[in-house]
Amino acid sequence: MMIRYASYFIAALLPLLLFRWFAPASIGEIDFWLLWLLAMVLVSLPVIYAEIALAYRSAEAPLAGMQKLTREADASALWRGFGWLAALVAIIIAALVISGASTGILTALTDLNSTPEVPSFAVAAGLMVIAALLSLLGVTPLPIGLGLMLIGLIFGVANGLPNITFAMTNISLGEWARAVALALVSVGAGTGLYWFGQNRITKQAVTAVGVDNHYAQNPSRAQASNEYRATKLVLPIWILQLLVGMVALFISGMTLPPIGQLLYWAGVIFVASYLLHYSTQQLVHKFGLLVSLVITAVIAIVLVVAIPTIWLVGILVIISTIAVLLLSVFAGWQMKISHLRKSLNFGNEAFYNLWRVAIRLIVPVALLLALIGWVMQWLS
Repeated sequence: MMIRYASYFIAALLPLLLFRWFAPASIGEIDFWLLWLLAMVLVSLPVIYAEIALAYRSAEAPLAGMQKLTREADASALWRGFGWLAALVAIIIAALVISGASTGILTALTDLNSTPEVPSFAVAAGLMVIAALLSLLGVTPLPIGLGLMLIGLIFGVANGLPNITFAMTNISLGEWARAVALALVSVGAGTGLYWFGQNRITKQAVTAVGVDNHYAQNPSRAQASNEYRATKLVLPIWILQLLVGMVALFISGMTLPPIGQLLYWAGVIFVASYLLHYSTQQLVHKFGLLVSLVITAVIAIVLVVAIPTIWLVGILVIISTIAVLLLSVFAGWQMKISHLRKSLNFGNEAFYNLWRVAIRLIVPVALLLALIGWVMQWLS
């Protein structure tokens, strides 16, 4: 039952997890809010549609699904890189939030006059090991993590909301870059998480029907297939992201009291475990469960110990942007039109044409402009 709601938990959690890395400097900039909303509509929404369509078409998780889809479309194996990059992006997000958790927990303990005499990198490595072990529980840690994070944020709200002064500023490519990164990474677009969630729901339904030994001749299955609409899956996720994102923008600069910080960061560890679970499940297709778990844990520990947090943000931006670019170009230019039309099953042909223009042209151009903006910002 929990699997059915995993995508909604992720949609609510990712903005709370990641807005703090991109938004604080821009909270009061009205133009940044407008750019973020534009990126949500023009970039994130078409990409989530693409993920759900490819999940429905492949009936597999991202890594295995891309192998199937590239063979079906007679496309280069290069496009299978999306599956590998999606798994890597999830590990990087886990490393980034665990790095933040180690710093936040040490700060909270310092405020409580009980700081352990342990290096921060050792704390981060220990937290990552805990997250890797929790990843064996699958989707179960998600609601626990959300609950702990919300309780921690309530402590922060009780402590006082930040004062925000709104003003219009000059629009730049750097601002567009941050808006696109916020719209993509913080809603999980291009990570394959929604693809993975939809695949798990489909497998669960097929297994349930198969147990009753009437899958082949079950007429309700055919009826459900005819009634399938990608919009029924995508819009609730996207609207939830939008609403939680607006709340997260307001509270991203909020200061949490020590107890609130401990609860919040404990919740983050539980959420990071699901990201590691997702990455492990992708690698299982190639290496088996035990080896995949070891690979995921080792990469995550190396990232959180050896790479500074600010570098992790940059690596996350670059790799997630490349992953989304691969996904958009593959869905827009490599997949057969008839296959995607059936997978999306829009009620109106005009909606399909609008999506196709967005995924083929608008998304790649927006991503390239965002990359240029990030490079300019880093060079300056």
